[in-house]
Amino acid sequence: MLTQRQNKILQAIVRQYTSTGQPVGSKHLAEELPFKVSPATVRNEMSILEDKGFVAKEHSSSGRVPSKKGYRYYVDHLLDSEAITNNDLVVIQNSLGTSFQKIDEIISHSADILSDLTSYTTFTLKPEQADVRLSGFRVVPLGNRKVIAILVTDSGDVESQAFTLPRNYDTDALQAVIRMINDQLVGQPLADVMKRLNDDIPLRVMHYMQSADGFLDLFDSVVSRAAREQFFVGGRLNLLDFSEKHDAVDLQTLYSLLDHNDQLSHLLDSNVSGDKVSVKIGSEISKDKALDNYSLITATYDVDQYGKGIIAVLGPTRMSYSRTIGLVNAFRQELAKRLLDFYRHYYDS
Repeated sequence: MLTQRQNKILQAIVRQYTSTGQPVGSKHLAEELPFKVSPATVRNEMSILEDKGFVAKEHSSSGRVPSKKGYRYYVDHLLDSEAITNNDLVVIQNSLGTSFQKIDEIISHSADILSDLTSYTTFTLKPEQADVRLSGFRVVPLGNRKVIAILVTDSGDVESQAFTLPRNYDTDALQAVIRMINDQLVGQPLADVMKRLNDDIPLRVMHYMQSADGFLDLFDSVVSRAAREQFFVGGRLNLLDFSEKHDAVDLQTLYSLLDHNDQLSHLLDSNVSGDKVSVKIGSEISKDKALDNYSLITATYDVDQYGKGIIAVLGPTRMSYSRTIGLVNAFRQELAKRLLDFYRHYYDS
């Protein structure tokens, strides 16, 4: 452990460096500390912190910058109590007070709000409702053999998929299959619907159609889209603003990550820590070297019986941890309230 004075000096180094991006020198630091101490004493303490791996020199004549170990220690032991302003809370409340028609609109908008507040890249995952059920399935003709398949769940979500019917497709048989799907599957959890797509449903469809592959592919696609975890990303271009080296390969890797829900899901799920706000720094996030100079802050938000979702912020290791953690904590509480109101209104209406 560090001494009380070393704690204060490390805390001041992190504060200044995350604010200015410039290495912190002993003379300036001595003037900013809340107690009187000479620059020589500060230099000695900084040398000790450097020997212990909490700070480093960028070059021989520069001041010190926090190391990843220093950031980790700061987050665990020295985090500033001041977090967010009343204006931040007003912005969050007003932004989430907008009238929304769908859950996805709220979650997507939330990613943009949080990105605007932090200037980092943000992720929001809608509440995971393991027992969300199929409410109905329809196929609407659009003309010229084109149709659109529409699936509705009991949570109010709607998924659709455009499809072109093969020539000489038996539309009467198609309508009979749709009636069978609704008779057999409405009211069942989507997980069970997907399971039955691999079990008895293909045989049932074959009673009405000589070739069921086209329809089954269509139905499977719509159900899979409704059942998948849905992530929304805010501030994609912010990666360019805080990427220190602008390494093309690393940036390509990061942007590829944003476009693959399965990879993103695994990354965020693996970094969630119960109901607490989690902070992972550099290699703690992932084995992927492209994330070495980044920090990831994640938290869950709880919408009672309607499930839990995730919000996350990806920024540089030189991020304002206190403010960002404060924003994430406040935001998840407001988002949970807003979604709970929406769900109650939907189910009560």
